[in-house]
Amino acid sequence: MSTHADATIPGAADAIGDPAEAIARSYNFAADILARNLAAGRADKPAFIDRRGACTYGQLADRVERFGHVLRSLDVRPDERILICLLDTIDWPTAFLGALKAGIIAVPVNTLLTEDDYRFMLNNSRARLLVVSDALLAKFENILPDCPHVAHVIVSGDAARGHRMLEDLLANAASAPFTAPTTRDDMAFWLYTSGSTGKPKGAVHLHAHLRLTDELYGAPVVGLTKDDVIFSVAKLFFAYGLGNALTFPMSVGATTVLLADRPTPEGVAQILTRHAVSVFFGVPTFFAAFLASANAPTSLNLRHCVSAGEALPLDVGQRWVERYGCDILDGIGSTEMLHIFLSNRPNDVKYGTTGKPLPGYDIKLVDDDGNVVTRGEMGELLVRGPTSAIMYWNDRAQSRATFLGEWTRCGDKYREDEDGYFVYCGRRDDMLKVSGNYVSPFEVEGVLMTHPDVLEAAVVAWPDADGLIKPKAFVVLKEGVKQGEDRTRALQEHVKGRLAPYKYPRWITFRGDLPKTATGKIQRFRLRAEAPPR
Repeated sequence: MSTHADATIPGAADAIGDPAEAIARSYNFAADILARNLAAGRADKPAFIDRRGACTYGQLADRVERFGHVLRSLDVRPDERILICLLDTIDWPTAFLGALKAGIIAVPVNTLLTEDDYRFMLNNSRARLLVVSDALLAKFENILPDCPHVAHVIVSGDAARGHRMLEDLLANAASAPFTAPTTRDDMAFWLYTSGSTGKPKGAVHLHAHLRLTDELYGAPVVGLTKDDVIFSVAKLFFAYGLGNALTFPMSVGATTVLLADRPTPEGVAQILTRHAVSVFFGVPTFFAAFLASANAPTSLNLRHCVSAGEALPLDVGQRWVERYGCDILDGIGSTEMLHIFLSNRPNDVKYGTTGKPLPGYDIKLVDDDGNVVTRGEMGELLVRGPTSAIMYWNDRAQSRATFLGEWTRCGDKYREDEDGYFVYCGRRDDMLKVSGNYVSPFEVEGVLMTHPDVLEAAVVAWPDADGLIKPKAFVVLKEGVKQGEDRTRALQEHVKGRLAPYKYPRWITFRGDLPKTATGKIQRFRLRAEAPPR
């Protein structure tokens, strides 16, 4: 690999040109995805299955038209925003696609946030309307007086508490077709980042981006068909879940099973078997928990499994394929890039790596000065591709720091191995420098996970008595395994026997669980904030 600052690892982006140019200038994603399915004769085919039953493509198209009429009747204008805080039911695609088809910007948000988060997002987006599940309404009732832009509240469910009910509005709305005259480059929706290092940032995406993620990843890598049944652990409000459970399956007329509740291994096992799910999208911590569950089925009818959110430990991938005979395709995407751009692929899986760049995307790894590193060296991951967000809304400084011309900073550290596969080392902010050497927390965690007593592990930087940084591990043991000094020493020796001595964890704290985001990412910053060791 060249050390020239402009050197890249191509995913054939230059060879295929700009994929967005193949999309007509006049374009609306919602209208496109619905029209394709109706034209293919799928009006009576289930598009989504939720706790209320199946919703066909024809019924969904009708609900989308009616929701657009509701928005117009409430004088929500094109390019204005609506905040969507909904559990995963048929109401989610109804509101999201209904807004896009009407030319209104959808802002779906995490359903597990605080009142302060929602207050910020409502005011930052200047949303004119809030669509919220009745189970989540209480988090908004106290803050609505502080959000002067919100003119209307629509509630999904039966407990509207004085607000308009979504089903009543849809029942009384017209269903005459209407599509706003949008273009492929019009703003379509925003996705807020997690905000773990400050206030959340609204990544602004275009109508073309949804279709492009399917054309560059969903279709060529996952290869869904109309006969597939899909389930995603990641919820629809995440970039990963949005592609998994809406963009990709709808692009081919497949059926998606939605779960409003928190996914557990037992609950997901029932969904996978009851609905004969053929394509399963998960996250590493969930795959590990599923394997450790006493109630996990011994066999599943899976054609593909996909993982993202965090890097998949080698041991988890190998144990999964041994049990279920189906590879997990590990990849990396981001809110800013909308979906996966670097991935393992069917018949080309190398566990312990995140695979290779997808056609349409270019990758480069750079050092602290922005120079491309040599192959085998660790560098910060930058990606170039047509699905990058155009900016963070109303945040010029962060936009300039992240979107570097055609390139987008991902905040992850990687190295490229001798075969051209990319190996995850950790988040830029999570890296440890021990005795002058960089230590990848993910590498140490992966070794800990190979011990038969360990269910989960997280490694963070920790100061010793002299203020020098050393690795500290937080470990969740498997059920029935006892804690103690002997267990600590056994785990430390396990790491010492497999990695350079300076990488072993000097301290180990045993916990019942690890703090995680709603997508299963371990929140290492919370672990770093805990009291220092005694």
